[in-house]
Amino acid sequence: MVDQMQELQDQITKLLESALNQIQAAESTQILQQIRVDYTGKKGQLTQVSKAMKNLSNEEKPQLGQMINYFHREFNQVMASKEEALKAKELQAQLASERIDITLPGRRNFQGSRHIITQTREELENLFLGMGYQIVEGPEVELDSYNFEKMNLPKNHPARDMQDTFYISSEVLMRTHTSPVQARTMEKHDFEKDGPLKMVSPGKVFRRDNDDATHSHQFHQMEGLVVAEKITLADLKGTLTQFAKAFFGQEREIRLRPSFFSFTEPSVEVDVSCFKCGGKGCNICKDTGWIEVLGAGMVHPNVLAMSGIDPEKYSGFAFGVGIDRVAMLKYSIDDIRHFYQNDLRFLSQFKGGQNRC
Repeated sequence: MVDQMQELQDQITKLLESALNQIQAAESTQILQQIRVDYTGKKGQLTQVSKAMKNLSNEEKPQLGQMINYFHREFNQVMASKEEALKAKELQAQLASERIDITLPGRRNFQGSRHIITQTREELENLFLGMGYQIVEGPEVELDSYNFEKMNLPKNHPARDMQDTFYISSEVLMRTHTSPVQARTMEKHDFEKDGPLKMVSPGKVFRRDNDDATHSHQFHQMEGLVVAEKITLADLKGTLTQFAKAFFGQEREIRLRPSFFSFTEPSVEVDVSCFKCGGKGCNICKDTGWIEVLGAGMVHPNVLAMSGIDPEKYSGFAFGVGIDRVAMLKYSIDDIRHFYQNDLRFLSQFKGGQNRC
């Protein structure tokens, strides 16, 4: 038994020497963990030696226990010291690999905003909402009957030539103005229940225009309509005066010139006093002191009748604002194509809208 005891002590001494050498040679905490498992784990080398204790006498068991405790004490002390050193080394290596060079200029994130056409449309919508109007939208692919016939433009009417049209079929087309929304709304409106009709209809419209500085095959309109009893041209002028002052400046005045639109009678072109020269004459107003901004007029009795409204009892006025046009005038933009070419040098100049993307 003495020989066996001595043999076990020698094994433990050699295991401790080997373990300490491996610990000192370890280059990472992962290797240290593996050494711990190899020597003190459930199937480790020291654990296997400890199993021999059951074959020793009662006098020898405490001696072997002391040797095992000594192993653990020396092993854990050296292990802890080496582990602390390796963790510090690994932390320094990680910091070096993840270091950010703060001397480099930062990369600025691009911040966009809503398109200038959207901003202008929202400004107009807010203006008319404040005047008690409702906003109504309708389909961009429209029926000929709503786009033309209910606007007092029957088939073969020569005024149709003023609006070159994209036809999908003989009866379906891309709308050339937002007036069809007015016809659809008038058909559904109940004056006894809902009272006077006050609406604006903004949206995209399409015409076969040649693309140049002032024309585009796609552009934006906002048409307004008021129908009630005893509406007169004076109501139209008052409304458009308020619009001109709110949108172009409180010093602005308007004038009405006779014109022709098939869906209004009488019809007028609306000019606003030049907001650059104050009416003195400049390159913007072509030395006239006035700038044409929109068309308007009293709703034609035929238009009211075709929508089921009694023209003997009700009257109304309508107007059409080119959103692209008033944006060009307000911001001195010389080419409508700038709106659609996605040139950031142009678009970045108009960041006045809220709720930026």
